[in-house]
Amino acid sequence: MIRSVAQAIRSALLTAEPRDKVMATRALVREWHQGKLEYAFDCRMPDRPAWPDELELLPPNRMPKRGKAGSERNRIALWHSLAHIEFVAIDLALDMAGRFGGERGPEFVGDFLAVAADEAMHFALLSRKLARLGSRYGALPVHDGLWEAAFETRQDCAARLAVVPMVLEARGLDVTPATLDRVRMQGDDDGGRILERILDDEIRHVAIGTKHFVALAHERGNSPEITWKSLVQRHFRGALKPPFNDSARLAAGLSRGFYASLA
Repeated sequence: MIRSVAQAIRSALLTAEPRDKVMATRALVREWHQGKLEYAFDCRMPDRPAWPDELELLPPNRMPKRGKAGSERNRIALWHSLAHIEFVAIDLALDMAGRFGGERGPEFVGDFLAVAADEAMHFALLSRKLARLGSRYGALPVHDGLWEAAFETRQDCAARLAVVPMVLEARGLDVTPATLDRVRMQGDDDGGRILERILDDEIRHVAIGTKHFVALAHERGNSPEITWKSLVQRHFRGALKPPFNDSARLAAGLSRGFYASLA
């Protein structure tokens, strides 16, 4: 019996072991492209995805400080933090497609499943990087801030698009170039190539989120920029902090008219 795309997404979200989640995500995206999943939303998405039992979740303000810059401990902490971001990003993209795909249509589903596949690939690269450093994902504590933002916006597709791709992922466009420069200065060419790939893909991910947000705002007869500011002020607990990577944001369709007045 053919399963629905919603069932496949829910199954991947409830897969806890990181390698298995990566494989489940890749498999469902492949099945979607091959037309083997029914476009049907016959089950609810979980309020929380499954994560490894060993993962120690701490509030952001209780996260341990990183060690001395350039030290082995600091390098592992950096790559572990990036791996956690990408691991959660798999679930963020899956949940976007599974939670809102029924109302937004097949193009929306396909776009965010493509994002999920990218995030799975990013996590796999970072997991291998940690292994080369003698560590693994789950070896250090992590915080739950990214999923908290998803849970906060679970009832409204526009709010989810405004906060996750257009604030949280866009922030990655701002901070990744400095991290890339630091990694290159340490002579880590392998790490630099990983970050270059992630940065290139994240520009496309922000562009996908922005595209669908603008379309949704227009459908509702609203100004995209005004609507975005209102939703961010209502649903995002943090602050938008410069400096901004204006060129990367503009390449993703996120002009300064959206965010400059909130900085």
